[in-house]
Amino acid sequence: MPLEVGACADLPERVAHHATRVLRLRRGDVMTLFGSTGGEYAARIVAAERTRVSVEVLGWCAVERESPLSITLVQALQAGEKMDLTVQKAVELGVRRIVPVMSKRGVLQLDEQRALRRLEHWRSVVVAACEQCGRNRVPEVTLPERLADWLARVPRDGMLRLMLAPAGARSLASLSAPPVDQSIELLIGAEGGLAVEEVQLAALSGFLSVRLGPRILRTETAGLAALAAIQVLWGDFKEETTDV
Repeated sequence: MPLEVGACADLPERVAHHATRVLRLRRGDVMTLFGSTGGEYAARIVAAERTRVSVEVLGWCAVERESPLSITLVQALQAGEKMDLTVQKAVELGVRRIVPVMSKRGVLQLDEQRALRRLEHWRSVVVAACEQCGRNRVPEVTLPERLADWLARVPRDGMLRLMLAPAGARSLASLSAPPVDQSIELLIGAEGGLAVEEVQLAALSGFLSVRLGPRILRTETAGLAALAAIQVLWGDFKEETTDV
């Protein structure tokens, strides 16, 4: 839906349902709308019917809530609802991009059609997470692919690549803060961890093996804990004004 101050428009069906059935908004109520490129709009509901909600766009605010860190989470597919949880919370923790990969020890493997369906589902999870946490730039989710294929591509220059491992050679906290303009890629294995050959291939691709502490974390814990730690060490969680 195009957003422009002074315009009137119908909300997409999913957004309209969320506004009236979840938030219980009615005609005359003010709500916040966003696209995917930053900033947000104040809008007033001018009509609210069973399947249709119309709004008038009142004004635009150039607010930003993005982390100064450009983080890509490379997450091996998880079974059940674990992947949904990881995608949702990774958005809340400020990732810019999520790359789902199929690893050798992962219990979930997808054919092309299932991968496309899961991609659309995860994209809807991302949008809902943005609505909940106030982000107005929608992180990217890529089509699932095999980890070996993803690692075989030449990485971009100036990338800090981190691979979480219980026996990592160094702790995350021991690393120096990356330059402001350096992107970070974080690789997390599935329930069975990464296979030996995958760890070796990742190392050849420039990934540093790091640990978070003395305990072995489950896959649904590891990535989120690492993201939170990165934001505390180098990102916007270290700001004194961070809300809880």
